[in-house]
Amino acid sequence: MMIPTARRISPTWAPYLFISPFLILFAVFGVFPLAFSLYLAFQTWEPTSGLAAMQYVGVDNFAFALRDEWFWKSLKNTAWLAVASGLPQHLVAIPLAYFIHSSFTRLRNGVVGAYFMPYITSTVAIAILFSSLFSTDYGLINIGLQAMCQVPVLGWFMPQDPTDWLGQPENIKPAIAIIVFWRYVGFNVVLYLAALQTIPKDIYEAATMDGASRMQQFWHITLPSLKPMIFFGVTLSVIGGLQLFEEPFILTGGRGGSDQAGMTTAIYLYRMAFDFNDFGAASAMSWLLFIVVAILTWLTNRAFRPRGPSA
Repeated sequence: MMIPTARRISPTWAPYLFISPFLILFAVFGVFPLAFSLYLAFQTWEPTSGLAAMQYVGVDNFAFALRDEWFWKSLKNTAWLAVASGLPQHLVAIPLAYFIHSSFTRLRNGVVGAYFMPYITSTVAIAILFSSLFSTDYGLINIGLQAMCQVPVLGWFMPQDPTDWLGQPENIKPAIAIIVFWRYVGFNVVLYLAALQTIPKDIYEAATMDGASRMQQFWHITLPSLKPMIFFGVTLSVIGGLQLFEEPFILTGGRGGSDQAGMTTAIYLYRMAFDFNDFGAASAMSWLLFIVVAILTWLTNRAFRPRGPSA
């Protein structure tokens, strides 16, 4: 009795068969949600009524979003937080990475791990921790500021009364920016430290022999060599800053805080969908946010493009 053998797979189709699990998962969890979101942006839909309740409204959702004052306010809040938390990350991370690279040898991994720890820590745990730190009456931040008031010179610039960080609109955005900066500066330090390790040591040795100081080496060797990594890091900061959600959502209880001062665009479109049951408007806002991210990413690319005849 002959045992039937499995059919031989054609070499042409074998690679596609092996990568088919990834393609199927990507199509189900990647392509389909994007396509459905784009389709939903032109519909009005209340999910509790089922898919049959969808009604085509054309560009009405986009027109509504562009006329919505809260949508524009959320964009302004998002832009403020992206600049206030993103720009200082790189201004601190670059010299800090250079200092770690040039000053530490055996302890370098431990120091880098300490700076990288906030990035891999749970966002919920971080937000709860900072909620306690920003407490008006018992928070360590206000206690530290009050202690600084006792210093004769610093006391002139420090607030005399405890600061209501999470209750006053003018203080909510700085509090969120501090958290985002603290969490992501270590990630950028790791990026720049990895780039620093690729710069040949011969260049620094030649510069030292020519009499260049460490500051001159930093400005004329390190920074130009780090330009590709700076472009990569700034691009990530732009994309991440404009999609900021977890930190302000948890810190403000999901409502944006007093006068919606901490409401980002991601929080607003989330509330539009799940609080107000307007999934069509939320999808339209998400695609408008995507356009803003794409434009700013393109502008970042233009800013870091090499200058000269070959650019």
